Amino acid sequence: MTSKVTYTGELRTTCLHLRSNSEFITDAPVDNNGLGQAFSPTDTVATGLASCMLTMMGIKARDLDVDLTGATAEVTKHMAANPRRISKIEVTMEFRADVSEKHRKILENTANTCPVHYSLHPDIEKVIQFNWVK
Repeated sequence: MTSKVTYTGELRTTCLHLRSNSEFITDAPVDNNGLGQAFSPTDTVATGLASCMLTMMGIKARDLDVDLTGATAEVTKHMAANPRRISKIEVTMEFRADVSEKHRKILENTANTCPVHYSLHPDIEKVIQFNWVK
């Protein structure tokens, strides 16, 4: 088992990662009757895409002897109705590293083939931008 999710009322859950005992909460968003005081479940999905992309890039960067420490990703999630679902995820990544064009292409391909990217429904539009700043 990976995690345990407990509904604590008021449209909030507590999510416990069993191996590490770390936890986070989720709230329903304000536009869906919630308090919006924490990540919504769909926020965690969109954020998980960026986290997975950076993690996979970090693994590949280590193999290439490239340091991506300090890289960031800004995530914007768009929702659709009927049924309510994520319709689009925008991820803008910024890297402050001196990386060759060859390694950039390898790292970008790695990001675009991460497990979360492959796990998202193909109808979810993914707009990914890589900004390499020296």
